[in-house]
Amino acid sequence: MSRFLLLFGFVLFATAGNSDAQPPVRLLDGPGAPPFKILQGGESPAMDAYENYVIGPDYVSAPENRVSDGVPRGTVKQFTIDSRQTKIFNPGIARKEFGSVDPANPNTLIVETHEIDYERKITVYIPAQHQPETVAPFMVVHDGPKGKPNLSMPRILDNLIAQDRIPPIILIQIANGGGDAQGHQRGREYDNMSGLFAEYIETEVLPRVEEQFGLKLTKDPEARAVMGSSSGGSASLIMSWFRNDLYRRVLTTSGTFVNQAWPYDPDYPGGAWEFHQTLIPSSPKKPIRLFISVGDKDLLNPNVMRDGMHDWVEANHRMAKVLKAKGYEYQYLFCRNSGHGIRNAKEQFLPHAIEWVWDGYGERKIK
Repeated sequence: MSRFLLLFGFVLFATAGNSDAQPPVRLLDGPGAPPFKILQGGESPAMDAYENYVIGPDYVSAPENRVSDGVPRGTVKQFTIDSRQTKIFNPGIARKEFGSVDPANPNTLIVETHEIDYERKITVYIPAQHQPETVAPFMVVHDGPKGKPNLSMPRILDNLIAQDRIPPIILIQIANGGGDAQGHQRGREYDNMSGLFAEYIETEVLPRVEEQFGLKLTKDPEARAVMGSSSGGSASLIMSWFRNDLYRRVLTTSGTFVNQAWPYDPDYPGGAWEFHQTLIPSSPKKPIRLFISVGDKDLLNPNVMRDGMHDWVEANHRMAKVLKAKGYEYQYLFCRNSGHGIRNAKEQFLPHAIEWVWDGYGERKIK
């Protein structure tokens, strides 16, 4: 049993008091919101726009979500990685209880953790257009399936690739190590402000993918994308920020750009909140192309420490403003009538977002 002082992170909004409480609806012109352009039903932003947009409250499922006649279909394969066979994140960790506020420091929790072994499912989509022996661009997706494959992403990619809207990319969906937030393996992987998880994928996952399926994956960071939702979204930017030599295209939904890293790191006292608080404004611009999105009913978690850094909408608003000010290639969607994970909105915009993230590939470098 090990003992950590952990920075408070994600519990449901209800823990602030009322068990029936729900996050409030935030208005598109509410406090702290950036200027938005309102799109009509089913409309997508222009490919060459770096701007903030509002969609919803009603959504139209994109045609790319459906199997289309005459479109070549890729193959989907899976394998499992046993943590005991890896060097990084071996062993894993888990907690039994959430923890308690440290009486010596109200900004941290005392959480008891224990070591675990775990298995991680890897799901790989190979497009029909992939030519053996060629070096392939690819996209990593966090929180991949832990059981049978989910074919929604492969269907979208089948259509986008057939229409020459994206290159024939390999899709690598990586399941998390289990649990959530402080004291659990998923939080350890996704919420820490370092390049460690990118290194884990580089040394433990990608070589196994190549070996299992006879693939050659590119080393070019311009030809690599990473995508995730919630903490998987913050993990995506963390990977690109700290290992910009590996990843430069990022797609996030309900990104957890809040104060959830643990154990407490004095170099990044606000966890992923530091992206919009200090890192992006004060650092030289990195070659990152970033799509972000959030729901108007996304999470608001004051939490027991009242740190003011647990509003997912505010965090994404702040991200949009600092990205715009710094001149990044970005698009931001504010999704009305949508909660955490914005699943109803993704039915409409995800094909556009994937195409936008890959736009310019092979033609121009990311600024």
